[in-house]
This record gives sequence, structure tokens and C-alpha cells, in this order.
Amino acid sequence: MRVNSFCAACLWDKQLHQSDDPAYLAEVRQIIDTRKDGDTAPYLVYLFTRAYERRFGKAEPYQLAKRTYNDVVLSMESDIRKKIESSADPLAASIAYARIGNYIDFGAMNRIDSDTFLALLGEAGLRGKDLATYEAFLLQCEKASRFLLIADNCGEIVLDKLFLEQLHSAFPGMALFVMVRGEEVLNDVTLEDARYVGIDQLAALISNGTSVAGTIYEMLPAEAKNAMDTADVILAKGQGNYESLCGQGRHLFYSLLCKCRLFTERFDVPELTGVFIAET
Repeated sequence: MRVNSFCAACLWDKQLHQSDDPAYLAEVRQIIDTRKDGDTAPYLVYLFTRAYERRFGKAEPYQLAKRTYNDVVLSMESDIRKKIESSADPLAASIAYARIGNYIDFGAMNRIDSDTFLALLGEAGLRGKDLATYEAFLLQCEKASRFLLIADNCGEIVLDKLFLEQLHSAFPGMALFVMVRGEEVLNDVTLEDARYVGIDQLAALISNGTSVAGTIYEMLPAEAKNAMDTADVILAKGQGNYESLCGQGRHLFYSLLCKCRLFTERFDVPELTGVFIAET
């Protein structure tokens, strides 16, 4: 997904909050101004991070915040599972709940508000255009043997686990795989985080080998490339995965909340609206 002028300005503004060092900001400006047409926002942020670490060392890690949000959602897991299981269509409900988890995003959101998160959970559901995508998703899963979830954030991953429970129940013959980040980046899920919430009990875990807050196929290790190449159905979560994967000629499903102007304008929806879409 091409970085337009609005997105470039947003990326610059976030780095102004990261550091006021003139030399660092000059390097950031150079990265933004010399970006290639194929460069995505997650890739540019990856370059910013490398520039920052060369000058100042690694930034304060997000381990505590990640554990906190995983624990928060784990404390809600049993109640949400009951709501999913008692719904008319548990699989559809689980997709909707897992999408709400995408709100917990330290990259796109300036502030995570617990009241907003709870309100969004209370309104979880697939509606409108989501339903056509859901029907297409079911048709793909009916003939699939391998499913790949490309995960995004901590906290969200707990709700992804509930989704995979329902997916396995609906399609028990389909092998499940989950791809996570290979290194620490923001509050994105790593192998350690995924194991902490127990999603490894449902699916085989795969590292994408990088600290990019997205999925750039050319940068993936062989195992991750093979997982994408051999999956019959792929569901990518969140804005970063969408930005880095769309337009690559693959048949993918995406589930995310629109958390910035780039996405609200692209899908013509209000902020924090969920979308469930397919790219063919």
C-alpha cells in the first residue's frame, strides 16, 4: 500500500515525538523523501527504528505493556468465549471479537482507552459488506487443508485464540498456523507472547524473522515464505499487515479496525470501524 503525502506527514509527526535530535530527524526526513513507490509504512518505520538504534541504542521495550494487555484480555477470555459459544453463529462472532482486539495498537493509536475497548467489544458483530466476505471465507475454508493467520498485536492475540477455537470446530480437518513477528516491535506479537496466551496449543507457530510491524514477503525466512505459499486460506490482521501485503497478487482475507485517516478514507467508514475484506 503506497505511502501517500498524508501518511508521510503522520510518520514524520510520530518521529518528532520519538526524538528531537536534529541529526536523527534529518535521517528520518531523508528516508521519507527518498522512499520508493513500493515502500510501505511498516517498512519505513523499520528503517526509522534502525536509524534510531544506531544513534541511541534500543528504545524502551514494550514487554511490560504487552504482558499487561495479554493479561487484561486473558481475564476476559472465559466470558467472551461464553458469548461466542451462545451466539447464533459462533465462528462469525469469534471473527468479530478478534477484530475488536485490533484496537490495542501502540503504532496507530496515540492512546489506548479501556472504556473505548470495552464499548467496541459490546458492539462486536459482522455487518453489511462483512457478511459477503464471510461467505467467501467459509467457501475457501471448506476446501482448504492449511490455514494461516498472520497475527498483529498483544491482547488481540487472545481473541485470535478464541477465533481459532471456533475455526477448528467448524473445519477440524484444516491444519492451523500462526505467523508472528521475529523480533520485538511495538506491542506486536512474538513467539514468546503467542506461547504465553496458549495459542500454540491450537496452531503451529511461525516467526516472520524480522522486526517489521507488517509482513514483507521478500524479507521473510524460508519457513515463513513456505507457510504463505502453501496456505490455502490466509487471514491477515491489522493495518500494518494490510499495508505491507495488499496488491501483491495473493488471495488474502484481511480483518482490521480503521484507526487512521488513510484507512477511513480508503474504506469510506468512520474511525474505529471494523472491516473484513477479501483481496483476490
